[in-house]
Amino acid sequence: MKYSLNHDKHFMPMIEVLRDFKANVLKSEHKTLKICVERNNGYNFIYSLEIYANPTPEQKEQNYQICERLVKSILWVAGGYKIYICGDEYVYSRIADDYSLAGARAFDFVTMANVYESDFEVVLTTEEDFPAEKKVSLAIGGHLNGCRIGFDAGGSDRKVSAVIDGEVVYSEEVVWFPKTNSDYRYHYEGIKQAMLTAASKMPRVDAIGVSSAGIYIDNKIKIASLFLKVPKEDFDAHVKTMYIDIAKEIGAPIEVANDGDVTALAGAIDIGDTGILGIAMGTSEAGGYINLSGNLNGWLSELAFVPVDFSKDAMVDEWSGDIGCGVKYFSQDGVIKLAEYAGFTFEEGLSPAEKLKVIQKLMLEGSEMAKGIYEDIGTYLGYSIAYYSEFYDIKHLLLLGRVTSGKGGDIIMERAREVLKAEFPEYAHISIEMPDENNRRVGQSIAAASLTAIK
Repeated sequence: MKYSLNHDKHFMPMIEVLRDFKANVLKSEHKTLKICVERNNGYNFIYSLEIYANPTPEQKEQNYQICERLVKSILWVAGGYKIYICGDEYVYSRIADDYSLAGARAFDFVTMANVYESDFEVVLTTEEDFPAEKKVSLAIGGHLNGCRIGFDAGGSDRKVSAVIDGEVVYSEEVVWFPKTNSDYRYHYEGIKQAMLTAASKMPRVDAIGVSSAGIYIDNKIKIASLFLKVPKEDFDAHVKTMYIDIAKEIGAPIEVANDGDVTALAGAIDIGDTGILGIAMGTSEAGGYINLSGNLNGWLSELAFVPVDFSKDAMVDEWSGDIGCGVKYFSQDGVIKLAEYAGFTFEEGLSPAEKLKVIQKLMLEGSEMAKGIYEDIGTYLGYSIAYYSEFYDIKHLLLLGRVTSGKGGDIIMERAREVLKAEFPEYAHISIEMPDENNRRVGQSIAAASLTAIK
């Protein structure tokens, strides 16, 4: 690792550990291990790597640790509820223990079972019975005709746009606090009010598009951090179909998409190209991907839960209970973490969004500490792009979100480019881009407006 960080002295990039492991394995007796993660309709993601054959106890543990991190990554990149392991019984048994109600990955086990409404399984399989690859490519958005509402539900503010035949006639941002509010009516009324405001700026509403962090299937909310405090019974009864219900009140068709996918869609529309990985750095880390055909893969791309740091001293994500995951590196939590590592003390009672604003203000005032925070995030990103490239074919990386606002965003982008070029020349072709400041803030709500086809 050529680049040291200013404030985080423990960072151990996943890609560096993975590459060292692969190189060392090839110097010893080795064998092939295959991983398949299956989701709805039998669609799957397959990954193969060489691991130690006849390993020492230390090598045996290395086999497991690397495979465990890869399984976790694939699960949240592609999504799924069934893991096939072929090639090593010990790795299988450890991962099967992890993915159980009492295991280390109980959060993932329960969450994926709920998302896909299927029992979660880990299966040991032979080469003969290993699943064949099954992919899908889904068209997304790009519809700009008619009078449209685009809504972007962020954790700190909600954004809405009124769009007529591709022209934005109105946009607004309103601060709200969905993650700390347990009353589902707070969310319902806030979302409806935003949409009605946009509707009032147009002669009619032909379609509604929603960009929101979380997992959505058939426009239903499966899991979303915005509703963390809502009791499960209220979530099941009132939140799951919230967007559908509001659209019925307004009287227009609706499409709901993960905000990362909408980030990538915004880039595809703006850049006019494909192979775009979008990352929105805000309350959390949202990811989305437009494939080389210009479509979606049907993946979750929940990069907030994908590990990017192998260090055992990495920060814990309070929600999932795991360590080293993207949410603590590419979000306002990442900024706060680095500030605290640097010895900075925030005033009591500030929300995470307010703490981010403190650092952004220090950045404007020329603080070297603040500059170092954004350099560190750029270093994180440079190494993580190479790791994400294990799963995505990337031509463009598009950055959005509150963390990238202002001069700090430029520093993140410049450092990531520098790391990628110096450490990973095979990925030097990846362009790292940001839209202009206005689109950086409201671009997702505008792109969201294009999600729904008018029939």
